[in-house]
Amino acid sequence: MKHLFLSIIALFTFSTMYAQPPAGNANVGDMYGDNVSPKGAIKGKKLVASLKDGEAIDTKVEGKVLEVCPKKGCWVKVQLDDNSTATVKMKGYAFFVPTALEGKRIVIEGKAEKATTSVKELKHLAEDAKKSQEEIDAINEPKEEIKILASGITVVK
Repeated sequence: MKHLFLSIIALFTFSTMYAQPPAGNANVGDMYGDNVSPKGAIKGKKLVASLKDGEAIDTKVEGKVLEVCPKKGCWVKVQLDDNSTATVKMKGYAFFVPTALEGKRIVIEGKAEKATTSVKELKHLAEDAKKSQEEIDAINEPKEEIKILASGITVVK
């Protein structure tokens, strides 16, 4: 009986730990991670011009969220104002964002760099995004992109 009771508690604990994005509407002013003031945020074009291969820089940049990881809100794809995109991951997985962030304008504070994303990671991101197996299988080349390791995000529009 004791083992049955412990098994039920363990099952309940593990089922509630299943990763999901946090709930929320991602309203203007909502912050995730460190508090980030929108003041001083640069436009994407300026960020792209400042990045040099292999060099990470501290930044505060504004962009529009195109996609949020539907599994647990651990990454976002952001459209920068110069029509380039960036993949944003949360520093140390210290925070996650709600899927309601999709379509909103945000200010991200963190470290940005131009980097190559491996085929393995691109496929992992596609799986997280619940892409079809056909789409995942079509990924066969690494991708040069802007990556940002965010310490904090604030919704601005």
